[in-house]
Amino acid sequence: MEGRETCMRTLRIGLCQINTTVGDIEGNTKKIVSYIQKGKRKGVDLLAFPEMAVTGYPPEDLLLMPKFIEAKLRAVDEIAKATPSITAIVGFVDRDRDIYNGAALLHDGKRVCAYHKSYLPNYGVFDEDRYFQAGRENLVFVLESTPIGLSICEDLWYPGDPVRTQTLHGGAELIVNISASPFHAGKIASREKMIATRAADNGAIVAFCNLVGGQDELVFDGGSMIFDQRGNLIARARQFEEELLVADLEMEAVFRLRLHDPRIRRERIAEEPKALRKIDLPNRGAKKKPSLSSPRITEAMDPLAEIYAALVLGTRDYLWKNGFRTALVGLSGGIDSALTATIAVDALGKEGVVGVTMPSPYTSSESIEDAELLARNLGIRFLTLPITEIHQAYLKALALPFKGLQADVTEE
Repeated sequence: MEGRETCMRTLRIGLCQINTTVGDIEGNTKKIVSYIQKGKRKGVDLLAFPEMAVTGYPPEDLLLMPKFIEAKLRAVDEIAKATPSITAIVGFVDRDRDIYNGAALLHDGKRVCAYHKSYLPNYGVFDEDRYFQAGRENLVFVLESTPIGLSICEDLWYPGDPVRTQTLHGGAELIVNISASPFHAGKIASREKMIATRAADNGAIVAFCNLVGGQDELVFDGGSMIFDQRGNLIARARQFEEELLVADLEMEAVFRLRLHDPRIRRERIAEEPKALRKIDLPNRGAKKKPSLSSPRITEAMDPLAEIYAALVLGTRDYLWKNGFRTALVGLSGGIDSALTATIAVDALGKEGVVGVTMPSPYTSSESIEDAELLARNLGIRFLTLPITEIHQAYLKALALPFKGLQADVTEE
């Protein structure tokens, strides 16, 4: 006890909120390694990367290809080589007679073990139960005298295991959750409320590392965050941007809180412990760290700014991750095409957008003028492609079936 009272235990954690690409194992691996180097320069003890950071999320039917699984496992071994003097948690797909949504624990150049996701969502945009086997074992590892529990995305949304067993029976003072939690309007508020509740209920610091970026119809908003053992927000990353969020965690404060909470003692006796694996990582000893300012709590976006940022990021990543660099936007002179073109310019830059208007006999001069003005204001290339002759060719081809009918919106 005297040792604990005379020495404050501080753990420096880094949440690597990165934008990955599904299937680009090589590119994702390079990005992960680059963030490991950034973490080392900042004196980080423990780095966390998002769910399935190696493969990108969601990999879907790529998981049915054995060569893809093998390439991903080789990538994890390569990432492990970059971890001398640091510990990292990296989302990947593990294989052990079946495949698992896993978190690899990498320490001092080696892969130590892996945690497997317990709760596999199979609703809405999720289809994990189709591909993965659920994990059955809780994991706690001890780093620099601090017990740490691992969980993956959906695991944290449930009030029981794995977090309950990790904290109550494994003594975890820090819960690290790696996620690929997609955006919808209002999601950040419900997410924060849930994480704050898990932290306060379990008397543990909770560090939530979320994916950022667009993948097909999904947008991941980042907003990684840390809550202390009382459920107070102490750090939050930006939304819709890559970031390395670094914070010094006062772990002794968790221990002091639990000394004054008799519930934990009673519940530990009353509840039967579940399957729990505990690993002690070799201590690296004290190291000199660069000074670190107080953790930043980035202000959450207002609802409209949040939705607009999601549209911009989703558009940019959909095009870029599919190999496109230019978007062609039809400009009618109306508000819908004006908003679409503005989003495209914010996503791709003005050099990556071409506006097109296609006047017909039904197009007003005001519509053409508004389209031209929008293109000038956005600074994009503008094309005018009249379709009167094409329209007339259609009318000629349809002359017989249209014979005797008054012209209406069909022709328009």
